[in-house]
Amino acid sequence: MAPFQNDKEAADSLTRAYQQLRQEIGKVIVGQEDVVRLVLTAVFAQGHCLLVGVPGLAKTLLVQTIADSLDLSFNRIQFTPDLMPSDIVGSETLTQQREFQFVKGPIFANIILADEINRTPPKTQAALLESMQEYAVTVAGQRYPLARPFFVLATQNPIEQEGTYPLPEAQLDRFMFNIELGYPSYEEELNIVKNTTSDRRAVAGKVLSAAEIQAYQALVRRVPVADNVVEYAVSLVHKTRPNMGRTAPRAQQLLEWGAGPRASQYLIVAAKCNALLTGKYSPDIEDVRAVALPILRHRIVRNFKAEAEGVSVEQIIKELL
Repeated sequence: MAPFQNDKEAADSLTRAYQQLRQEIGKVIVGQEDVVRLVLTAVFAQGHCLLVGVPGLAKTLLVQTIADSLDLSFNRIQFTPDLMPSDIVGSETLTQQREFQFVKGPIFANIILADEINRTPPKTQAALLESMQEYAVTVAGQRYPLARPFFVLATQNPIEQEGTYPLPEAQLDRFMFNIELGYPSYEEELNIVKNTTSDRRAVAGKVLSAAEIQAYQALVRRVPVADNVVEYAVSLVHKTRPNMGRTAPRAQQLLEWGAGPRASQYLIVAAKCNALLTGKYSPDIEDVRAVALPILRHRIVRNFKAEAEGVSVEQIIKELL
């Protein structure tokens, strides 16, 4: 990628690259446009994603296709009840020379697909925490940095309860977005069936390299934000916290726990990225609203009253917006 004259030129280039990525991903993935937008937003905003949906909605295929369109190394880890932390980060082995040698695990890649992350016990889930936050892993007192850029895209099946372990709140908070995938429409499903039952296999072409992604990530951080947009984001998060001075009345009634400061940070970074992807040079309140639901969805906890009345987390967030 040639150096840009200024950030405006770089921002225009990112908008074009995003359109090209959507085009390449669209060759394989039918529909799911909002999901693709949010995952690519997380990529450029240096965030991690949790994809939640019933089986058969192409969660795994979506992540693999995005990895194909980005010239990055990719590893898939199938989480199972017997998976151990060393199966993810690697372990020390004894060589023939009787010396310990570290053998890297599958976590050493740019894009990690943590498939069915809730099927493994908390001890193994926790093996991802350091890598997601610190971009490194520590084994036997030795710290090993991970290649950048680094993303964890985890999938989770919401309807299967037997043999699953809910993710701890501390780990959920590490994910920028909690993205829910819905069923395709009738027309979309017709296209899916036609595309996947023939002998033709569509493949997404490579659009961006690791160096280009890192340059765009740095650009997102440099995007200026007006004070009123920051105030709106922080105010929105404060509305979710019960028994605080700025709590919304509805949140006071229905929430046990509100979102933490990481939600405010992610709202602004994701809003910056959303603005650039849609051709703007600075985010406004609409950009914050566009990313609020997947950022807050996994960071607020309903109380008994909300559960008894059948009020969903999504309903509460939409009322706060």
